[in-house]
Amino acid sequence: MATKTIMLACAAGMSTSLLVANMQKAAAAQGKDYDIFATSTSDVDAKLKEKHPDVVMLGPQVAYMKNEVKGHTDAAGVPMDVINMMDYGMMKGDNVLKSAETLMGV
Repeated sequence: MATKTIMLACAAGMSTSLLVANMQKAAAAQGKDYDIFATSTSDVDAKLKEKHPDVVMLGPQVAYMKNEVKGHTDAAGVPMDVINMMDYGMMKGDNVLKSAETLMGV
């Protein structure tokens, strides 16, 4: 069973799939068993209830939705932030993983 669950949210949940794969590789290389998945911003509330993630990372292309998503994550007691645009654009899974871990206090 995964020790931590990281949810990435973007417009359709598809553009983050490569980043999820890169984050999973980085976590595995560090010996960490994390459940990392992507979803659409419209499904954030449902996934918060279903998967109970430890952190939510918002894609930079939907940063304009930060306050709306933060309302859901705050209500669930889950930290949330927007993924760094350069890390996202370059698919730097290791950097995004570090950002998620910082938010989780790991």
